[in-house]
Amino acid sequence: MQKTKGTETEKASPSEKSAGAILVAEDSAVYRRLIETHLNEWGFTFTCAKDGKEAWKLLMKRGAPQLALLDWVLPEIDGIELCRRLRSGSEDEPYTYTILLTAKNRKQEMLEAMDAGADDFLAKPFDPLELKARLMVGQRIVELQQKLVSANTALQFAASHDFLTGAWNRAEIVAFMQRELARARRDATPVGIVLVDVDHFKKVNDEFGHEAGDRVLKEITKRLSASLREYDGIGRYGGEEFLLVIPGCDLATTVRRAEQIRELISGQPIATALRTMTATVSMGVTVAESSTNSELLLRRADVALYQAKRKGRNRVEQAVAASAEVGVNSSSSG
Repeated sequence: MQKTKGTETEKASPSEKSAGAILVAEDSAVYRRLIETHLNEWGFTFTCAKDGKEAWKLLMKRGAPQLALLDWVLPEIDGIELCRRLRSGSEDEPYTYTILLTAKNRKQEMLEAMDAGADDFLAKPFDPLELKARLMVGQRIVELQQKLVSANTALQFAASHDFLTGAWNRAEIVAFMQRELARARRDATPVGIVLVDVDHFKKVNDEFGHEAGDRVLKEITKRLSASLREYDGIGRYGGEEFLLVIPGCDLATTVRRAEQIRELISGQPIATALRTMTATVSMGVTVAESSTNSELLLRRADVALYQAKRKGRNRVEQAVAASAEVGVNSSSSG
């Protein structure tokens, strides 16, 4: 799970747009007042724009309506152009359902509106009940689209994350490592690799049950994540094993950071349903060179991790290019 912070942008994500609100873009004061009266009577939430430029600005804001009732003829930017702009955006942007309102009613004009990306077409003067029916259909479609986006997001998360800890799964953390190695080769920068293994984890499961073991894994994941930067990566590599990818860190820096993480994990007890216990981890550290591939890096880190286990656990060991392991001064426990 790579830690990422949201960025401030003018465009809203699907969850940040409003499925229930309506944007009304109408330059005629008479029609605008008529529509406002009907929407208030029907209990719709809405906001109004008097020209296309204002409408576009409102549509690009956070919390923008996902249902737009647009007059065809508008000052600055007409309704057809607004539809084209909405449809030319990224597929990742939330969908805005558009109803084009106009005095034009010829079939060719209806086709032009649909070709521009309008979802519906209503001719003036309109029947109020027909307008209400079309707005209700639009809202249902928008709500359905939001549910589909949410379901797709959940599926993507499930496919890339470990269900227990919320960290990236093995495939995703390895893919992240490979991307960072490619970036490091281009930029001639180091990448720190750390394999983390929970000490005596089988004993925790055997003595206190799998529920306690799950609690330990979740808490260790939380502490690992809190120790990393927003562009570092953490994934569950195996049962009680984690892989950390730390871009831009040489060997000495990676070892130092691993020591800090080890101390953070062992320094505070973990509460489970049966008892409070202290968990420790062993860590194997290596750093990517310009031509090092991911398989070799993982082997080196695994050799270093084995040395940490062999030398008493609750310690950090480092591997160098020649796969020679050099011990790092740290406290150890059996």
